[in-house]
Amino acid sequence: MGKKRANGEGNIRKRKDGRWEGRYTAGHDPETGKAIYKNVLGRTQAEAKTKLKAAIEEARSLDVTKAGKYTVGVWMDEWFENYARIKVRPSSHQTYRGYIDNHIKPNIGKLPLEKLTSLELQRLYKKLLEKGRIDRTESKRQPKGLSPKTVRNIHQIIASAMKLAKEQRLITTDPTEGCALPKLEHREMKTLPVEQLTSFLREAKDSGVFEIVLCGAGHRPSEGRAAGPEVGGY
Repeated sequence: MGKKRANGEGNIRKRKDGRWEGRYTAGHDPETGKAIYKNVLGRTQAEAKTKLKAAIEEARSLDVTKAGKYTVGVWMDEWFENYARIKVRPSSHQTYRGYIDNHIKPNIGKLPLEKLTSLELQRLYKKLLEKGRIDRTESKRQPKGLSPKTVRNIHQIIASAMKLAKEQRLITTDPTEGCALPKLEHREMKTLPVEQLTSFLREAKDSGVFEIVLCGAGHRPSEGRAAGPEVGGY
């Protein structure tokens, strides 16, 4: 009976085409028990050794039996159904589903999960800012791009899903870390001139809603509650 190689064990050989090949065991099939072999190539023996060492380290941090089976779209669905639905308010489910189905999956959904990079995400965010709005009759006169706040919300959802993917050993690095996000638009609050404000308050008092107006003016919603999706850890 042949010796069963340990996870990460590898060897280097020179191929007929002159390149050097590093071959290693990345894990074992849970159903058959057979080793899962992978390889790296280098123009020199030193290059192959360096690549082999990096590949072995990566294999130790990944669950290779699961890592290759997910696309970004499939993983976002998995994350939403089994984690987001539990973590967030039911009233937010439709918003999350809309972000995933209308913006994330059509653009990067077919990418293998482990191939998603920060550059791919930057391209996505740029595209959404420029022409991310869904074509609907009621939105014809609105800007073609999504607002910076919406793009940041979409980023938070992707970041939450990627954090979980890393914890599940499906990816080695989180592509959302270090992404450049669009700045939020700060609009100045417009106030009524004194003459108009006096007239407005007089009319409010005459119509019996003066107290409601005062309460509304004194109450401002928390910025934290309105900042974006409440994904938390995931």
